[in-house]
Amino acid sequence: MRSTPRLFVTGATGQLGRLVIDALLETVAASAVVAGVRHPAKEAAAAIREKGVETRVADYTRPETLASAFAGIDRLLLISGNELGRRAEQHRNVITAAKNAGVGLIAYTSILHADTSQLLLAAEHRDTEAALAESGVPFVLLRNGWYTEVYARRIPLAFKSGTFVGAAGDGRISAAARADYARGAATVLAGDDHAGRTYELAGDGSFSLGEFVAAVAEASGKPIVYQNMAANDLRTAALEAGVPEMFAAAMSDTDAGVANGALFEDGRNLSRLIGRPTTPFRDTVKEHVQLLSGASIRS
Repeated sequence: MRSTPRLFVTGATGQLGRLVIDALLETVAASAVVAGVRHPAKEAAAAIREKGVETRVADYTRPETLASAFAGIDRLLLISGNELGRRAEQHRNVITAAKNAGVGLIAYTSILHADTSQLLLAAEHRDTEAALAESGVPFVLLRNGWYTEVYARRIPLAFKSGTFVGAAGDGRISAAARADYARGAATVLAGDDHAGRTYELAGDGSFSLGEFVAAVAEASGKPIVYQNMAANDLRTAALEAGVPEMFAAAMSDTDAGVANGALFEDGRNLSRLIGRPTTPFRDTVKEHVQLLSGASIRS
């Protein structure tokens, strides 16, 4: 490996990928970073290039793009895709291409406790972890817990109805801000001595959905309440709201898992990795409420 390794971030125009790029640029030169994008002509890709970062087409579903994209790359961050049901195959495409290109390390954004998790979402992550083990390429597993933003994006609907629905009961969620996980990924990708490690990553604190909704009500001044329901009823409600079948199933299954502790982790590995406390969920709630208030004023 050269003295300054070349670092590749897949899915670089996604919500996590963009934050990883920004975190990397705080510690390494832009010339050391390569961003994988699907559509190089789009604004998001252009914004990355404006930071001095090279972009290359890297489409999980088009293996022919991956072979050239990974040429000369030393370390690669494989950010899990968002096409539920297709991710196992897509991720294997990336791993195969990375191996053939001689990539020296693959870091993969898996899911919390992937090896034992009963969540529907965990199956594709387990498959990818197995593919990494079979590949012979040194790898590190970043088993990410939940992003607080996953729940924050449901705030607008709660504002309209006055009710935040879920099926998590009093289960606790050790969430952190997406930027925290991005910094963790950047730390691993740019650092040394991470090969072979598995990091169970989550927020320093935890909350129940009832506590999350109470924080939304406090930050907004709106009378919002949490309504708990059976997982099947949540799935039906999501479908009626226009959520695609696969995502509705994942949402309800995840909430049911939360009730059984699937997204609780108190090891504080993420804060140790990034060298600071993770972002309190109330801070993320306040930020989203303020953004929504600003949007309402502008509209």
